[in-house]
Amino acid sequence: MSFSAKNHISSFVWTIFFLLLSNGASADMLSTSAVLSTIAKRQPLGSQYGSAPVARRDPQTISRHLADSSKRRPSLAQKPVRNFARMTPTALRRKLSSRSAIIMDSDTGQVFYAHEPDRTGQPASTIKVLTGLIAMKSLGDSTKVAVSRKAAKMPRSKIYLNQGREYRANDLINAVLLSSANDASVALAEKVAGSEQTFIKLMNHKARQLGARSTVCKSASGLTVRGQRSTVRDLATIFNGAMQDEEFAHRIGKVRARTSYGRQLNNHNKALWRIDGAKGGKTGYTHAARQTYVGMFGRGGNAITVAIMGSETMWDDVGNLVEYGFARRKQLVAAGEIVDRPVTVASLRPLAEDQGSSGEDVEIHNQVLSQLSKHRKM
Repeated sequence: MSFSAKNHISSFVWTIFFLLLSNGASADMLSTSAVLSTIAKRQPLGSQYGSAPVARRDPQTISRHLADSSKRRPSLAQKPVRNFARMTPTALRRKLSSRSAIIMDSDTGQVFYAHEPDRTGQPASTIKVLTGLIAMKSLGDSTKVAVSRKAAKMPRSKIYLNQGREYRANDLINAVLLSSANDASVALAEKVAGSEQTFIKLMNHKARQLGARSTVCKSASGLTVRGQRSTVRDLATIFNGAMQDEEFAHRIGKVRARTSYGRQLNNHNKALWRIDGAKGGKTGYTHAARQTYVGMFGRGGNAITVAIMGSETMWDDVGNLVEYGFARRKQLVAAGEIVDRPVTVASLRPLAEDQGSSGEDVEIHNQVLSQLSKHRKM
């Protein structure tokens, strides 16, 4: 910078200084940053002397910017707390993106809220509750499970099993329930029943045993297949029955597990660390099904089961349903409207005693058991 330019700047600064002083400006406006800021606005030095302008912000401007940012993006602590005790079912419905939803008392089966609970749709990976439960009851933890070409070629989600290699059943069951592994689902199905198609018959039979009346399984993985369907009422009913098994409840409630060969399996159920009282649950997603979920939550010695299908904002939906469910339960207790007699669990009765079972169902069941017995002897 030339001497004449420096002299010009100095004269300009002193001129501004005396103007401010003569007008009785406050002390904070006489600060160096305020003067320089005023000069920058009135005299674009960069453009006058050919150098590139440098964008600078004084501390006060930065503070105002940060304050404005915090107002635009409030933290979770700043969000208003919804009063679910006063929320109506209509108001709750407006907060949900799910096509269908249900809140059920886990002990009695009493429904606290339902929106199209019997609307059928693709269940996606929530159907793996049946896959994991049947495999868990059919195989020992150390049972070796060989991986077929079909199992290894299954699309994601998967744990990338190697074709021809044998894995422990314990590892694959955890992979199904926690990591929603499609390859592990098919490998277990083939080990238990000889083929996935035979295993599907076991799944449908088990669903009916647990009290599900509208569920039709067409795959061990839950991947979209024409004709496969379930409802939120069925998913909640199936999950309630499965959670009565202590081993199942223990497995599906883990945040993570490590396999015998060193791989870490992470649970897809974020509710375990996001929502108070989460006991276990199963997520699902396909393009046809959208987001699906079923899970159990416990607070104060009470438990509710929540199921959704066709969701676009799964975790928001689940969180709203859980909070509403416990608030609604408290209201019903105060009003004396809570059912105090547990619903009979269908899975405790033989299939032939189930009023909803047909002779064809019993015949299919017997055929599956016969094939399963032959397979285990091999």
